[in-house]
Amino acid sequence: MQKVLITGFEPFGGERVNPSWEVVKQLNDLELGGAHIIARQLPCVFGEALTVLNAAIDEVQPAMVMAIGQAGGRTDITLERVAINVDDARIPDNQGQQPIDQAIVADGPAAYFSTLPIKAVVNAMREAGIPASVSQTAGTYVCNHVMYGLLHRLSGQQAVKGGFIHIPYLPEQAAQHPGAPSMAAQTVLFALEMAISIALQVEHDLKVVGGATH
Repeated sequence: MQKVLITGFEPFGGERVNPSWEVVKQLNDLELGGAHIIARQLPCVFGEALTVLNAAIDEVQPAMVMAIGQAGGRTDITLERVAINVDDARIPDNQGQQPIDQAIVADGPAAYFSTLPIKAVVNAMREAGIPASVSQTAGTYVCNHVMYGLLHRLSGQQAVKGGFIHIPYLPEQAAQHPGAPSMAAQTVLFALEMAISIALQVEHDLKVVGGATH
């Protein structure tokens, strides 16, 4: 059975929880879309996050990797289109690092695009009544760092798809940020299950069509 690696982050920026890990950990060891889901937590630390991610990829040998992160202040689930080759931290990471205008990969390309079917997933979420959109920026903090590093790692492995999804605060977090939007964990969980299933189905359909044309 093929495997899907899905990651979430530890809390950062003074938050007690990180919604990405609170939801992602519930997916661990499930079967969705004919695949075994394996969840891993990433540290919110430049460099170390990619070390942990790459070790997980080596261990799991996934057919697909979805990295999930918190985007406090966003109103919907956002599928990131692009990661850029820059670390520019507004706040220090969990080890006190605060890189400014630094390349993630020296001499790497300026950007990488998600290889997930982002518009198909967004459309399905909206049809299910879940606010979702395509985002054109993953920021320049550890989330973008992970997305760029992931896609750089996968750039020579066309068979392995990857991308990044941002999710809003949980309600208990928004309660500490008056006026901030939030989304219930169960809603996010349903949305991520849908994202995995759709991405796997799209990939399967492409392989069937490709096989039929040769």
